[in-house]
Amino acid sequence: MNRKSPFSYVCNACGRCCHDKVITLSPYDVLRLARAAGITTREAIARYTIRRGSILKFTDGGACAALEGARCGVHRGRSLACRLYPLGIENGEDGDGDKFVTLDPAAGSLGVYGDDGAVNDFLDAQRVGSYLEANAGCASLMAVFRERIAATADFDRVEPREFWRRAVREALAESGYDANPLIDAIFDVGGIGCAASGDAETIAAHLERLAEMIRGESNAELLAAAAVMLAVSIGQGPAAAHTDAEI
Repeated sequence: MNRKSPFSYVCNACGRCCHDKVITLSPYDVLRLARAAGITTREAIARYTIRRGSILKFTDGGACAALEGARCGVHRGRSLACRLYPLGIENGEDGDGDKFVTLDPAAGSLGVYGDDGAVNDFLDAQRVGSYLEANAGCASLMAVFRERIAATADFDRVEPREFWRRAVREALAESGYDANPLIDAIFDVGGIGCAASGDAETIAAHLERLAEMIRGESNAELLAAAAVMLAVSIGQGPAAAHTDAEI
């Protein structure tokens, strides 16, 4: 499906889609979630996420940590994945832009699918534009990461494939991981001197500060793990953290 494909969906607030999911969060997702809850991004990471801010937390009973009954307690700050549901987004590789797929409905869902309109109408109604723009800004940091990793990693001494395998394991570990100030900073959007009032201004300041941190870091393994984490958080996948020439 593309943006012009027929599609519509009516949510009937049954809360069934808010259970037993794995929802990856971007830095912008964490910022919007925190602002909707009226707390700092650091507090939002502790309250609503796992894996250092990169995944939405669910309770032992399977409910989203933000769910209040059948309603989302941070609805105006819900994540991109939540806004897109029941669509999934794929990064286009053929020049036609984003591709979309319909997801299987949650068991017992009261949501109603249809074709009264187009995918783009649904996206506009869910206000996903700012999320996609913020993710595109984060994607621009991948080149900064790759440049700095190339300058700090000794691939004559360290086998590139193993180097990147370790980076992926470290980035995606849910426990037992090493401290990484870059990963902490990626998701703690308000915690590194980015107190601008608007979301767009905050993200812009955040990305600028992150770029400074990346250029000032000399530990290639920290850089690589953070690069993988950022790439995964914005839906690009671990491979976006490196060039084919490196492996």
